[in-house]
Amino acid sequence: MFEYFYHEILRKTVIGFGTLFNNIQIKHVDSNAKSVSVMKVPLAYGPIQKFLARIEQSPNLKGAQTLTLPRLSFEFTGLSYDPTRKVTQTQTFLTAPSADKTKAKKVYMPVPYNMTFELNAVAKVNDDALQIVEQILPYFQPSYNLTVNLLSTIGEKRDIPIVLDGVSFTDDYEGDFSERRALIYTLTFTAKTYLFGPVPSSSGGIIKKATIDYSTRKGKDFRREMRYSVTPRAVKDYTGDGITYLDENLDDKETLITVGSAAGLAVDNRIYIDTETIKIKEIDGNNLVVLRGEDGTSAAEHVQGSTVDLIDTADDALIELGDDFGFNETTSFFQDFKQYSPSQNADVDA
Repeated sequence: MFEYFYHEILRKTVIGFGTLFNNIQIKHVDSNAKSVSVMKVPLAYGPIQKFLARIEQSPNLKGAQTLTLPRLSFEFTGLSYDPTRKVTQTQTFLTAPSADKTKAKKVYMPVPYNMTFELNAVAKVNDDALQIVEQILPYFQPSYNLTVNLLSTIGEKRDIPIVLDGVSFTDDYEGDFSERRALIYTLTFTAKTYLFGPVPSSSGGIIKKATIDYSTRKGKDFRREMRYSVTPRAVKDYTGDGITYLDENLDDKETLITVGSAAGLAVDNRIYIDTETIKIKEIDGNNLVVLRGEDGTSAAEHVQGSTVDLIDTADDALIELGDDFGFNETTSFFQDFKQYSPSQNADVDA
């Protein structure tokens, strides 16, 4: 607990929220409804008080330092836990970076938090402010989903609902005609984001082998007599080793096939042709007696010259997250009466 990590999730959400409003425009027309000018509304991060103070300090409508209106400002105003989206604290899920699907990592479920934002549209002419507001409101009914790459290290992207909570209006105009008028429309939003804890740097925690020891003894007298182990087994070829090729056309019923060379093949090996997995039962020269459509695949026709790949331990190591797999089963018998020590990760004398 309390190890260093920083995923920049809050920062990414703030940036994503701001980009929603960085292309707002207003248009001015003359008495004949002909366009006179089109202006992109400036957007900046900061509290509205900052911009109002700048306006008050620059009352001259034509001064070089005058703040240009209309403009938009937004601010991250609060953060709160959202119990309605809570999941079990110990719940985990498996994920893997897109670059290498074999290195799956076990990650704890994220914690739901609500981020509150204020978006302020400041204008000196009411029509300018109304143009801005009207270009925003139709997209929120009352929410708009923003896709954020929360954890780039594992490729975790999520749609973050941005909910429009309300709209308020103020007219910050006091004094005589020398004072600048500031019409302010304030829109409040809630972003329903997620915060992740530390992500393991390795694939530790993923079970890749299970072992059970059996004994006819009980209690303190337990001594291993038989050991049963299982590991994941690939049900398709990943390496593309091309160990041989078909020496004849093959229909979907044949169980005797001829290959260019059976060197490197053995009984009980599994081979992969196109998308079919085949198990070898007997070998006679370059002729193989096989079981067709193994591991959930379907027997199919294959043409002469098709590549024959061998499914071996190299393929087992390349099983990707989400792929189907089988099991390699091993049974061993012992008479040394040792016990397995989890702390030493080895068999020791009892």
